[in-house]
Amino acid sequence: MFLLIRKGFFMPRVLVSFFLCMVLGLPAGALAGSSRPQSAPGGAVLVGQQAPAVDLERVGGGRVRLADLRGKIVLVNFWATWCPPCKAEMPSMERLYARLHKKGLEILAINVEADGKEILPKFLKKHPHTFPVLMDTEGDVQSSYGVFRFPETFVVGKDGKVLEHIIGGRDWSDKQTLDKFSKLIGN
Repeated sequence: MFLLIRKGFFMPRVLVSFFLCMVLGLPAGALAGSSRPQSAPGGAVLVGQQAPAVDLERVGGGRVRLADLRGKIVLVNFWATWCPPCKAEMPSMERLYARLHKKGLEILAINVEADGKEILPKFLKKHPHTFPVLMDTEGDVQSSYGVFRFPETFVVGKDGKVLEHIIGGRDWSDKQTLDKFSKLIGN
């Protein structure tokens, strides 16, 4: 075999085999339907598509399901304690929640760390929030949304469809954002 590699015989065959697998394999994979929402390259759920299910344990006990929040505007935020922009935007999320929660806004802050059960109680004691903090320790929900950057946020409409996809931290309590969410809620 070493002789075949040295004479340049092996490499073209590997490339041709790889190319054929890609060309012949793609149509089969494309035709095999999926229950997962349509997504953009990289897996991100597209605006206008149904938001993937969320059914996660809440820090402090209980479970939260996105399906139970139909009829509300829901901000689904993926974050981690080691992420500086995530921590920086949390106080403004708290202000947004305090201002609009009773009018129909819900925030689901989904922590993606595998050791979330151990680290989150201590973190939240130091940085308290009144909105639900959920634990995606297995990464299943993160994967279903195609999230790999933090923070990453999806605004989900009353009908359960994604209205907006936001990458990166932001000020959630500025006037423009408050006005936008007030309009979405209908107040």
